[in-house]
Amino acid sequence: MNLELLRTFLTVHRTGSFTRAAAALGVSQPTVTAQIRTLERTLGRQLFVRHPGGVSPTGPADHLARQLAPHLDGLAAVVESELRGRAPFEQPVHLGGPAELLAERVLPALAPLVADGLRLRVSAGLPEPLVDGLLAGRHDLVLCTVPPRRRGVAATPLVDEEFLLVGHPDWVDRLPGDVAADGGAALDDVPVVAYAEELPIVRRYWLTVFERRPPMRAAVVVPDLRAVLAVVAAGAGVSVLPDYLVAGALARGELAVLHRPELPPLNTVYLAVRAGALALPHVRAVHERLLAEVGGR
Repeated sequence: MNLELLRTFLTVHRTGSFTRAAAALGVSQPTVTAQIRTLERTLGRQLFVRHPGGVSPTGPADHLARQLAPHLDGLAAVVESELRGRAPFEQPVHLGGPAELLAERVLPALAPLVADGLRLRVSAGLPEPLVDGLLAGRHDLVLCTVPPRRRGVAATPLVDEEFLLVGHPDWVDRLPGDVAADGGAALDDVPVVAYAEELPIVRRYWLTVFERRPPMRAAVVVPDLRAVLAVVAAGAGVSVLPDYLVAGALARGELAVLHRPELPPLNTVYLAVRAGALALPHVRAVHERLLAEVGGR
């Protein structure tokens, strides 16, 4: 059995596409197709079913992937480590996640490893493209604000972020004492600052706390939560932001929490890694550090 055929099979299984597998392996799509057909003839079984979005594995393919993955990933880790002969931190770790979380929590936690020689290459983005990059080998670790349900990806809950309704301290006096009365009706005419037109975080807060959709339109839309924070702290309106992002501004008196519900909305952030990648010492070191320093808070 040709190991190259098995490596191609596992990449197709993880990416769900001959085209994406070809890009990850650095070969042409016809080459991947030919290798999968060769493997299917050798095994006497169909491994993938084509559909418009890519391919889906058959039952035998899922079984084969479970058997192969730990061995091929472990072999790849040994070969990479031995052939390069490098110290654990000579190889860069490619890390992806939300820009604000990376800046506020993750990168500061990794500073001691950087001082010890770790090299980091950091990309900010949305969960789906980042997980695509993880499977394709462009990232080693990814922080996801939704659980990544993808073959070939292992995800560990890292930290729960609490969403807070915040505004400039002046809003405390301008709003009634109980803003939750009548489903938050006192907030209906208050300017709202959001990072997207659809008010995604604000909408989730309203649905969870006030049990209705927010009736207002955004006064300011800016696709960066740190910019949202700056606009709100300047007094332009209110917003819903994660606790880690506003902690400093709250401590300095630049912001105030406008409502504290009994059950505040929470969002779990996951630390995702490609199956087998933790066999690489530089990836494992970052993974363990984040679980201990970010997950431990």
